[in-house]
Amino acid sequence: MTLMPKIPLYTVPQAAPHRIRRHRTIFISDIHLGTRGCKAELLLDFLAHNDCRTLYLVGDIVDGWRLRQRWFWTDAHSGVLRAILRKIAEGTRVIYVPGNHDEAFRDYCGHSLAGVELHFETFHETADGRKLLFLHGDHFDGVVRHARWLAHFGDWAYTAALALNTSFNWVRRRIGLPYWSLSAYLKHKVKNAVEFISNFEQAVAREAAARGADGVICGHIHHAEMKRIGGVLYCNDGDWVESCTALTEDARGVLEIARWTELAEAQERAAWPPITPVLAPQAA
Repeated sequence: MTLMPKIPLYTVPQAAPHRIRRHRTIFISDIHLGTRGCKAELLLDFLAHNDCRTLYLVGDIVDGWRLRQRWFWTDAHSGVLRAILRKIAEGTRVIYVPGNHDEAFRDYCGHSLAGVELHFETFHETADGRKLLFLHGDHFDGVVRHARWLAHFGDWAYTAALALNTSFNWVRRRIGLPYWSLSAYLKHKVKNAVEFISNFEQAVAREAAARGADGVICGHIHHAEMKRIGGVLYCNDGDWVESCTALTEDARGVLEIARWTELAEAQERAAWPPITPVLAPQAA
């Protein structure tokens, strides 16, 4: 008998059938449930308007680091878990690769919890036959591996930047300006941060090449990106703290980055702008 976790009641939003986008696969990561920065409501909206055969959870779904320090959990956070469980009940296969913030779940890799398959890492084959290495990516982060105290300090600084970002965007809304991520701007304008991202991408791409994969799908650094690195397709699905992005695959194997904040702000959902593929599949 499969034991289902007891999750507080929350009304999970549902979309009209004609407004649901159908995908072969969806990849989401770095939700950080249990933190104030988590954009759970936007994620619920995304899950309500996007369906798939397979849903990959690319790590840092629940933020154990933050929850150990101070408990923070809202109905919307419970709603995200319920939305995922409902997709499983409706026939979606859910594969979960834990990250560094939810590393406690790594003890259960190789097992299935409430219908969620847990793996330390795995491979995904696209509809057009490409083999993609699938992992969170924290093992290629030298700070997490060799200076854990610095990683925790960085997590604290990042949380502070997000709090400042909230106040900053409250002022922008009051004067009629759209959302703009101050924390993301600071992160990507600081030389060391840019260099870290570049090094991380190169290391992950090299690992994929060494494993004989055509590409890699990861998360961890909260920076959605699709590009080729030395002949390897590098895909990072971003996060649900700042960018609110997901990686999707259609029936032909075309991979796209969906930026849900931009799509959700469209005045008419029936007239959503098309998502332009960053990289279309190459012919074999």
